[in-house]
Amino acid sequence: MGVSKRLEEEGIWAGFVWARRANQPLGVQGDRTPSSWDTELTGPSDKGPPSIPAFPELLTWEEIRTRNGGGRGREQWLVIDRKVYDVTQFSRRHPGGSRVIGHYAGQDATDAFVAFHQDKALVKKYMKSLLIGELAPDQPSFESNKKKSLLEDFRELRCTIEKMGLLRPNHFFFFLIFLHLLVLDAASWLVVWYFGVSLVPFLAGMMLFTTAQIQMGWFQHDLGHCSVFRKPKWNRLLQIVMINMLKGLPASWWNHLHNQHHAKPNCFRKDPDLNMHPLLFSLGKTLSVELGKQKKKFMPYNYQHKYFIYDKSFCVYLPRYLESTWFIWVTQMNHIPMDIDYDKNEDWVSTQLHATCNVNQSVFNDWFTGHLNFQIEHHLFPTMPRHNYWKVAPLVKSLCDKHGIEYKSKTLLTAFVDILNSLKDSGEHWLEAYLHG
Repeated sequence: MGVSKRLEEEGIWAGFVWARRANQPLGVQGDRTPSSWDTELTGPSDKGPPSIPAFPELLTWEEIRTRNGGGRGREQWLVIDRKVYDVTQFSRRHPGGSRVIGHYAGQDATDAFVAFHQDKALVKKYMKSLLIGELAPDQPSFESNKKKSLLEDFRELRCTIEKMGLLRPNHFFFFLIFLHLLVLDAASWLVVWYFGVSLVPFLAGMMLFTTAQIQMGWFQHDLGHCSVFRKPKWNRLLQIVMINMLKGLPASWWNHLHNQHHAKPNCFRKDPDLNMHPLLFSLGKTLSVELGKQKKKFMPYNYQHKYFIYDKSFCVYLPRYLESTWFIWVTQMNHIPMDIDYDKNEDWVSTQLHATCNVNQSVFNDWFTGHLNFQIEHHLFPTMPRHNYWKVAPLVKSLCDKHGIEYKSKTLLTAFVDILNSLKDSGEHWLEAYLHG
């Protein structure tokens, strides 16, 4: 039941509107009995009869947009399912990272909230203290720039996926993934230990070690998205083992950056994966032209498609170089060739589809990329276990076809070549703007 109907039924609508216009404290316009709406806002009390709390304030999208963290008082408000939350202080304690929640300040975060959280009922209990109001009855549920029919169809698709059980992990699948990477890691050391450190055993051990490390990276990625176990704490615990102990990187650091990437992929100043712009690379036509017109030249960007291949060769040891090269090419093939710009506050589906593309499915591609060849499905449903991507892919493609959104999928080789083509194209846009802009 909507808030307006509740208020009308309780016979206090006129007093509520009057109080708001007069800028009076809400909830003091006469006596009344607390309703279930009050309990939802404040939670049950075990200290005797509850006191009469303030009514939820009715707000407009215009008011919410000004609380984007950079405007009035640097407040951060966001909307989830028509309810308005003040996350200004909470963002510092947000388990998913302090910045990721702020990237949706002043915007509707409904679909992002659903995508990132598995146990939504538990999370909403902690959100009650942040609730400050609700969209006014005359305000639409969707922002004016969002595609209502697309989001409605996507939410229906998600419900279908949940009923099909595609968000539930197959523990045997992940056990095999874990077992095979341990075997690779052990084999890399055994080869060198048994055959010595001559050239051939060394190269064989190095390749086995590199492969084990990259597969650990894909597995900890699954754990970071809480897609291996149903309980987040078990995912976090094993992720710490994988990335902290076996790879030597802090899990909290990775989660903090990666969650932001998923929240706003390819959005400059919000996606940390774009931090190499403009110090090392000039990314995307819009940002490259902007750099050129400002006469900024940190690097010879018109040659960036050439130095992209060698940018780390002198900074790391050979096995780490091979692993990082493998990782960079796989992760960037889905994003760099796509649209890169400032945050346009598009709907969840458009945001993800404009920033991601797929690589054709095959047994080798699935293994080589850790199933990140299904980048579109991974971004739309970040907590989905990767062994189910291929099942949901036809449904996502059908949704895209219905709404005229391009669903890009290419061969692995084409995806790699497109990285260089995209960098070359961005560099040329920068040079043209730098010389003639």
